[in-house]
Amino acid sequence: MLFERLRKKRNDGKIFDSDENEFHEEQGTEAVSASFQKAKSENQVSDRADRMRRKLREELDERDAMSEDEIGHLVDELILSEGTEAHLSLYEKEALRKELMFSVRKLDVLQELVDDPEVNEIMINGYRNIFYEKGGKLHRWEREFPSRERLEDVIQSIAGSCNRIVNEQRPIADARLPDNGARVNIVLYPIALEGPILTIRRFPDDPITMRGLIRNNSLTSEAAEFLRDLTGAAYSILVGGGTSTGKTTFLNALSAYIPKTDRVITIEDNAELQIQGIDNLVRLEARNANLEGTQEITIRDLIKTALRMRPDRLIVGEVRGAEAGDFLIGLNTGHSGSLGTAHANSVRDMISRIEMMVLMGIALPVPVIRRQIAGGVEILVQLTRDADGRRAVDEIAEIDGMQGDDVCIRTIYKRNMAGKLEKKAELKHREKLEKYYERRKRHYG
Repeated sequence: MLFERLRKKRNDGKIFDSDENEFHEEQGTEAVSASFQKAKSENQVSDRADRMRRKLREELDERDAMSEDEIGHLVDELILSEGTEAHLSLYEKEALRKELMFSVRKLDVLQELVDDPEVNEIMINGYRNIFYEKGGKLHRWEREFPSRERLEDVIQSIAGSCNRIVNEQRPIADARLPDNGARVNIVLYPIALEGPILTIRRFPDDPITMRGLIRNNSLTSEAAEFLRDLTGAAYSILVGGGTSTGKTTFLNALSAYIPKTDRVITIEDNAELQIQGIDNLVRLEARNANLEGTQEITIRDLIKTALRMRPDRLIVGEVRGAEAGDFLIGLNTGHSGSLGTAHANSVRDMISRIEMMVLMGIALPVPVIRRQIAGGVEILVQLTRDADGRRAVDEIAEIDGMQGDDVCIRTIYKRNMAGKLEKKAELKHREKLEKYYERRKRHYG
């Protein structure tokens, strides 16, 4: 490969033949500081990469489809040729190879961020402004796309990989990355006035477990055991929170406690859930209509279909519209133990949000909707995110029937002013939980 050949040429004196590099070889590699190498790379590699990228694309356009290895070999030859003329160091050649391979096969300058397991979210505001979230904090990245056209090429590649169409006539689209399932939102001109907007939310390669959430102080061991038992006992649970509070992550962690024998159907706008250990698992994903006449398949359509597929439990990635009414129908017709998420600022706000979403699909009296909520949803979990970016469980509450026309809510756990999740009350409606304990006792003795 390239690096073996480079090292051989270096030993033969064919690479480091400039005065500067000869001097540093004589003095030893420790004389070359990391800061010098980085500054040199920033000034030289970018210009060469642009020129070599054009050469590479010309070569690819003239050839039939090539494998990753064949493209890699072509990149190596280009770099060796360029290196002979420009006296590039091994450090620069390695950087060039990575950049060129990313540009033709992956996400160009974004690939480095996507590959970083500590980066949670990437935000591109036009081709020159790239931001990312790492460790709960936003940072600006020093790199940028070489042109608006290159960013648009990447966007079209992402959209095409999951059969989405995005253009000036349809300037908004949701998609996902094929490699890791990261959620992607795309907004183009004329909606985005300053150029293409791309937002990528990256999920962990290995799903975060409840044990991991405990280590991160998102909740206590006691609260986690409580939720484990509620999930096993088939209580219907709705997880709420604001944007980027970790609702999907928490739903994944909860799903680990679903009995392995249950038939589970997941329903999502974009497939993001990472359900583990369920053999009888059906995954459904909504689909937008396109210009070729492909029919739109909505979350409502999927819930209605799922109810005919003999599910034990439904898991709805996010309830955000009129499908809330269909979800409530499922919860009230024998599909207890189902899970879902929704945007809400508090557990009380969750009730109002569900009411509003149901009314988006069907005109029902509010008291009727509230009775459906009280009859179907049993547990509410509210997540928050503090100023430092730490995500945590703020409250766990039980729906306690109706009082007049109002849904009653009992707080079981609540985070206090010191940031500790405290137990406030015992679960009132324990019938399913006691049956679960009895089944577990008979099974394990």
